[in-house]
Amino acid sequence: MSEAAYTAMWEKLNLDISAHDGLLEVLGKFYGDIYLSQQNRLTGMEYLDFVLSEVHGLRIKELQDAKVAGKKVIGTFCVFVPEELTLAANAVHVGLCSGADAGTEEAEKLVPRNTCALIKSFIGFKLARICPYTESCDVVVGETTCDGKKKAYEAFSKHVPMHIMEVPQTKTADATALFKSEVLRYKKMLEELTGTEITVENLKKSIAIVNAKRKALQRLARLRAADPAPISGRDALLINQVSFYDDPERFTQSINTLCDQIEERIAKNEGIAPAGTKRLLVSGCPMAVPNWKLPYVMESSNAVIVGEESCIGSRNVRDLVDESPDTLDGLMDAITERYMKIDCACFTPNNERMDNVERMAKELNADGVIHYALSFCQPYAHEAIKLDTVLSEKGIPMLSIETDYSMEDVEQLKTRVEAFVEMLD
Repeated sequence: MSEAAYTAMWEKLNLDISAHDGLLEVLGKFYGDIYLSQQNRLTGMEYLDFVLSEVHGLRIKELQDAKVAGKKVIGTFCVFVPEELTLAANAVHVGLCSGADAGTEEAEKLVPRNTCALIKSFIGFKLARICPYTESCDVVVGETTCDGKKKAYEAFSKHVPMHIMEVPQTKTADATALFKSEVLRYKKMLEELTGTEITVENLKKSIAIVNAKRKALQRLARLRAADPAPISGRDALLINQVSFYDDPERFTQSINTLCDQIEERIAKNEGIAPAGTKRLLVSGCPMAVPNWKLPYVMESSNAVIVGEESCIGSRNVRDLVDESPDTLDGLMDAITERYMKIDCACFTPNNERMDNVERMAKELNADGVIHYALSFCQPYAHEAIKLDTVLSEKGIPMLSIETDYSMEDVEQLKTRVEAFVEMLD
C-alpha cells in the first residue's frame, strides 16, 4: 500500500495523524539504533525487521480486511487470555500497544501518577489516538492479574468495549475451578460476538496452531544455550514480541526457518558475540514493543542475553495444551490446566517461578540474572527480594533493577549493569 493509502486507513480509524506520524518517526529511529546497528545478525531477522516496519501498516490492513470478511478482532494485554479459543471462534487475536510513554498526561486523568508505566501506556495510547490495534478491536480483554490493572480497567472500559477475565490468586482446586468458569465465560462471549460455535473440531485445530507457535519459540529458546550465543537477546525479545501481533501460522514458519539458520551457525561455532562473553538471563516484568531499553543497555555492557523469564518469553511458551482429549469439556480442562501453570507474580505462593528461574539459568549456562521490575509494580518488586534469596543460596548472582519507559536513567542503568558484569569475572 502507498503512504497515502495507509494515512487514509489511519484516518478512518480516527487516529491523530500528526501524533501517530511522530510516534512512527521516533520508533523508526529507536529501532535503527537498537536493532539495525547490530553486527553479524542472522539473515532470517529480515522478516522481523519487515514486520516491525509494517506493524502499523500492512498488519493493520490485514486486520481491516479480516473485519470486512466478517471476522472479529480481539485485543489483549496478557498471556492469560486463551488464544486457542479466540482462533476457534474464527476471530483474530492481537496484543495491544503498552510499551512506551504515550499520552501520559491524559492517562493520569484516569489513573494515579504512581501507576506502573505499562498501564499508563495502554491508556495513553488510546486517549492519544495513536494505537491502530486498539482502534481495530471489537473487544478488548482485560484480566485481574494485579490491583493496578483491575482498577484501571474500570476507567478504561468507558473508552473501549471490554471483557474482563478473573484470574485467581492461588492455585488450589477451587482456584482452578474458578479459572475454568472464566475460560468457559470467555468461550461464551466469543461465540455470541462472532456467531461461531466453538466445537471439538475447530478447537483442536486452533490448539494445534498455537502449540506449533509455542514449539517454534521453545526450539529457539533451547538453541540459545550454545556458546558463542547464536542470536542476540534483543533479537530474541523482538521475536517474542512479534509473536503477539503476527499471523500465528506465518510467524511459526518464519521462526522455524530462522532456527534452521541458527543451527547452521551453531554447527560452524559462530555467534553474535565471542565465545566466553558473559551470559545474562533477564527475569521479571513483560517488555512490550517498543520497550527495548534494558536489553540494549545489557548488551552494550560486554554481555549477551540468553533467555527471558517473562510473559514476553518463557512464561508464555513453556507449556503446551494437551491435544489428546476428544470432548469439548476435556479440551476446556486441558486449556485451563495449561494456563494455570503460568507462574505469574499475581499468584501466592509462587515458588514454581523461583524453580523455573533457577532451572533456566542452569540450562542456558547463564552467568547471572538481572531481575527487571517496572516502577510501582508491587508483585514483581516483592518477588525480586524472594528470588534474590533463592538464587543466592544456589550461587547464582542477581542484580535487581526497577525502571520505567523513560530514557532518563539509561546512563545510571549502564553503570550498574557494567559493574554487575565485571563482578561476574
